[in-house]
Amino acid sequence: MSLPPLLQSLTLPVIGAPMFIVSNPDLVIAQCKNGIVGSFPALNARPKEELDGWLARIRAGLGPGDAPFAVNQIVHASNDRLAHDLEVCGKHRVPIIITSLRAPGEVVKAVHGWGGLVFHDVTNLRHAEKALEAGVDGLILVAAGAGGHAGTLSPFALVAEVRRIWGGPIVLSGAITRGQQILAAQAMGADLAYMGTRFIATAEANAAEGYKRMITECSASDVIYTPFFTGVHGNYLKPSIAAQGLDPDNLPPADKSKMSFGSSTVRAWRDIWGAGQGVGSITDAPPAAEVIARLKAEYAAARHALTAGAPHA
Repeated sequence: MSLPPLLQSLTLPVIGAPMFIVSNPDLVIAQCKNGIVGSFPALNARPKEELDGWLARIRAGLGPGDAPFAVNQIVHASNDRLAHDLEVCGKHRVPIIITSLRAPGEVVKAVHGWGGLVFHDVTNLRHAEKALEAGVDGLILVAAGAGGHAGTLSPFALVAEVRRIWGGPIVLSGAITRGQQILAAQAMGADLAYMGTRFIATAEANAAEGYKRMITECSASDVIYTPFFTGVHGNYLKPSIAAQGLDPDNLPPADKSKMSFGSSTVRAWRDIWGAGQGVGSITDAPPAAEVIARLKAEYAAARHALTAGAPHA
């Protein structure tokens, strides 16, 4: 397993996951300046004309020694901004594009045309095979317990299956909130960890204070997996559902045919708050730099402990 040169200088093997509404230029810049990949969904820049300004701001805020950044593009028929947003990303030569939902064949061609990389979200082996057929540069395995549109497979099972067909970069997502878990992801065969929920509770995140507080007060038992809000299964905080007058344990069936990611869609994430099962280990909302410093210390301590405890030949 080897990472592309662009990702070999990270000071912690982590990509900050793109989160609807929450991820913004401030968070991306803070993540990149502290040695991990920062990212945001293109749809967070609203109206679409704002995307150009966001990318210019991020470019201006980063130096040659900082980590690269990424932009998430939803490859779905209802995303009426895809062509526009991809063109703007090409103008700014975005280093990494993260694609979601459908195999990104045409997107891959465009991104490779300006020298960028494409990493694609997958939840099972068949999705991974389709993405690889489309020519992606890396796979993001969204395993059980991840925030947002998570899968149902154990990370142990998913990594093992994908490694049978793919020797390139793998990024693993699924309740990763501590440095020890980043090391564990690498131990099971991933190259990088994909972390979202831990960065909702940071000073820079564009999340309501109530959302950040809920992240620090909830545990895994407060997370529900349902397709009700977007037509695709995702993990959400039960208290945020109850606050909207709904019973999180008795939600109606969802109509997947109404799934939509258009530019005029009202996001579930604004009032119904997503989170992964790792919320139970999050107790505060400091600046992103402090979170990353802790992760680095935990990661280094875990490596040292394993090395110290390893049997000698």
